[in-house]
Amino acid sequence: MPSSSLGSVLTAQRELLTPALREEIAPLLELHFDEIAHYQDIPLDVQWPVYQAAQDADCIRIYTLRDEALLVGYAAFFVKQSPHYAGSKQAASDVVFLAPYYRGARSGDSFLAFCDEQLRDEGVQVVYHHLKAAHDWSALLTNRGYELMDLVFAKRLDGAI
Repeated sequence: MPSSSLGSVLTAQRELLTPALREEIAPLLELHFDEIAHYQDIPLDVQWPVYQAAQDADCIRIYTLRDEALLVGYAAFFVKQSPHYAGSKQAASDVVFLAPYYRGARSGDSFLAFCDEQLRDEGVQVVYHHLKAAHDWSALLTNRGYELMDLVFAKRLDGAI
């Protein structure tokens, strides 16, 4: 699978969601959850079979960022023909995360550029990113040529606050 060197030690690549990669991702997922989950009382409980089914159907792309062998970031995109625009292959980000120590110095921008290039090279026409309002990185996306298109609202229906 294609890879790209981002600076002197960081390397971005596409990877398959193997059991070994799931094990590597687990501590970063916990850190990611602690940082961005709006409803901290709803426990993180990834439905790995859903991701495996998406991989088996060739509908998910997993990109990783590594400092030599150490996993320091990941991005997952669901890729499919749009149900509204049958002739348009589109990607929706599921998760994007970069360990805090690696933020800055344009690492995130370079990683997103790699993801965009990979998706474009396989014929994706549009990429969507869903951002948490409390962790807004829209300036990075805007600088990369993205446009604000939608707003997402959430409401708890179980009475919890």
